[in-house]
Amino acid sequence: MMTNLFSTFDPATSITYSLNWTSTMLVLIFLPYSYWKLPNWTSLMFNKINNKLHNEFKLLLGNKSKGMTLIMISLFCFILMNNLLGLMPYIFTSSSHLSFSMSMALPLWISIMLFGWFKNTNYMFAHLVPNGTPAMLMPFMVMIESISNIIRPGSLAVRLTANMIAGHLLMSLLGNKSLNVNNIILTMIMISQMILMTFEAAVAIIQAYVFSVLTTLYSSEVIH
Repeated sequence: MMTNLFSTFDPATSITYSLNWTSTMLVLIFLPYSYWKLPNWTSLMFNKINNKLHNEFKLLLGNKSKGMTLIMISLFCFILMNNLLGLMPYIFTSSSHLSFSMSMALPLWISIMLFGWFKNTNYMFAHLVPNGTPAMLMPFMVMIESISNIIRPGSLAVRLTANMIAGHLLMSLLGNKSLNVNNIILTMIMISQMILMTFEAAVAIIQAYVFSVLTTLYSSEVIH
């Protein structure tokens, strides 16, 4: 039972190469909308979302964004497309693996930290000790702040992965329960699955937004 349940998250389709990971590149099909007839509802929707996110990320980063908003918008769109594609049948949910989320969170965090320590070294040292900290607690505050900075990429990756796994597991459990039941229970299960699918679509959008916003907030602490 548990093996069949978690087999939906198994990326191995062959011994030499996993074709499931190619589903991550399906997002490229939806990006070149400039080749379509303009204006259309797809381009207008993307432009409106990009402008809204640009203004919000610029507000978080301040006047020193310098193109950082474009990186965060691209990150949001990439995660969002992969989360939504994972809801489609017969498409592998790549965002439900730590290797996917950590490969985005860790390089971003390392680049932000390197930029901060090389560009604003004094500010990074001062950020380890909050204002008004007693002298006796300063070593402990440095340790606590350092640990909190180190675990940030892990928290970003685990948050995205755990939320995507939870909904898919619940849908898989409901799908397994739909076997060998009467029509009334089957109808209730189908209605609950439709509601859960709507909820999962909202979770896919929210998790992409949370990942990009938290990364923006972490970078705003360095870009000072």
